[in-house]
Amino acid sequence: MDAAIFSHINWLVTIIGGLAYFFLGAIWYTGLFGKKWRSYNPAVVNDPNAKKGVVGTMLGSLVLMIICALGLSILATRFGIFGWMGGIKLGLVAGVCFAATGISISYIYEKRPLGLHLINCFYNIAGNIIAGIIICSWR
Repeated sequence: MDAAIFSHINWLVTIIGGLAYFFLGAIWYTGLFGKKWRSYNPAVVNDPNAKKGVVGTMLGSLVLMIICALGLSILATRFGIFGWMGGIKLGLVAGVCFAATGISISYIYEKRPLGLHLINCFYNIAGNIIAGIIICSWR
């Protein structure tokens, strides 16, 4: 891969897009769907060791969301996608075709509950859309 592709990336906007995706999780998994999400994950929630390493888990997920935002920035730059509507479309395509599809493939084999599947898929779609809007509007 040609490293020149990174020369047109607005790194500040990419990081902000990743942070927005991350902070959406706080709202999504506590306020909007927290109770239902916890009901699908009783082993994780009730495990006394669940809080151990939570900072590492949060930092790891933040890094991964910034990497996702970087991918959106590369696509937006490469294909000349601008504006909030372009960001919605880019985020929707990435969220549905990559994030939700990847989750769905795993969940089919793991036989996870449909409700958990939907909560997690729509979170990732919404996160990609929010990051896409930020990245495409502010570059």
